[in-house]
Amino acid sequence: MKRVVATFPEGKFKVLTMSYDDGRTADRRLVEIFNRYGIKGTFHLNGGLIGQGDRVTEEEIPELYAGHEVSAHTLTHPTIARCSKEQLVYEIMEDRKRLEGIVGYPVRGMSYPNGSYNSTIKQMLPHLGIEYARTVGGTGSFGLPDDLLEWRSTCHHNRDLLNLGEQFLALHKSQYLYMMYVWGHSYEFDNDNNWDLIEKFCKMMGRRDDIWYATNIEYVDYMNAFRRLQFSASQDFVYNPSYQSVWLKVDDERIVEVKGGTTTAL
Repeated sequence: MKRVVATFPEGKFKVLTMSYDDGRTADRRLVEIFNRYGIKGTFHLNGGLIGQGDRVTEEEIPELYAGHEVSAHTLTHPTIARCSKEQLVYEIMEDRKRLEGIVGYPVRGMSYPNGSYNSTIKQMLPHLGIEYARTVGGTGSFGLPDDLLEWRSTCHHNRDLLNLGEQFLALHKSQYLYMMYVWGHSYEFDNDNNWDLIEKFCKMMGRRDDIWYATNIEYVDYMNAFRRLQFSASQDFVYNPSYQSVWLKVDDERIVEVKGGTTTAL
């Protein structure tokens, strides 16, 4: 039997994703840096606070975050583990409605405000249309998430970012898949006067042939598409019922693209 394993798009085995909360105006500078180096980010916004204080306006959101992902962060940023179920439903669904009305696509992920969650909240999220939720903890490692509703990052950007980036770049064993996931708040670069940190990181990490640059939901969708593949018992061919391509490595030597809606020989 052939040995068939998943890869990221175009046969890559590393993915970088960035995740930033609250929708503050410093996102403008951060997005410009990401765009310059070909890096993608997920931006978690509070729909009920848009335009208030030092937050981006509704009018600028579609253009500002084009090519990135707008994700939920609850309507008003409460500590949701202290909220009633009724308030939780309201906070998430109203946030989704507000953001979806602005960006024009379904909002299917979130980050936990104040890092607050519990097992009851996790059980409720799929019923509220949420497919992933990021915590505030960091692992310091590059493994793929085991629980998308308790998605732990590699690090906050102030936690040894450049050293971890160098470790990530040095990974070369393609029998594994690796993820570097960085989170934070863009206004922290103003507060800490360290915009040079994210500039150096993005310059070091950006536009590399061996890294897939993805938003949070792009990663989720791709891995779901892989899991939906329908293999023959012999693994001589595979059917892809999804709309998007999935790439496979066959017998440790060939990269095969399985296009959406097709049956492909392996």
